[in-house]
Amino acid sequence: MRRFTTFVLALLGVILALPAFAAGDAQTGTLVLKKYYMFVAMGGAIGLGLAAGGGGIGQGHAVNGTVLGTARNPGLSGKLLTLMMIGLAMIESLVIYMLVIVLIIFYTNPFHL
Repeated sequence: MRRFTTFVLALLGVILALPAFAAGDAQTGTLVLKKYYMFVAMGGAIGLGLAAGGGGIGQGHAVNGTVLGTARNPGLSGKLLTLMMIGLAMIESLVIYMLVIVLIIFYTNPFHL
């Protein structure tokens, strides 16, 4: 528990210190653009990390269920394997959708600067 608390406090310190690194030129547009990209990068990293973690947990549960089902009834292993592969593809597609959303937001320039 102590390691987790230390990690959370360190992550909070890094997040709170990031705006200090975003100080830019005297031009307001450049500063706004730098802040925008800073927050997009932070949000994308956090969102993609959560999506990948959730996808990994979901895939682990799917494989666990398939292994338990095959252990109970070995005759259904082919059907269970097919269903598991389809389910894993669906779970992984959600993580890829999150990556696409992050890339679209990151490479879009809403300020036209």
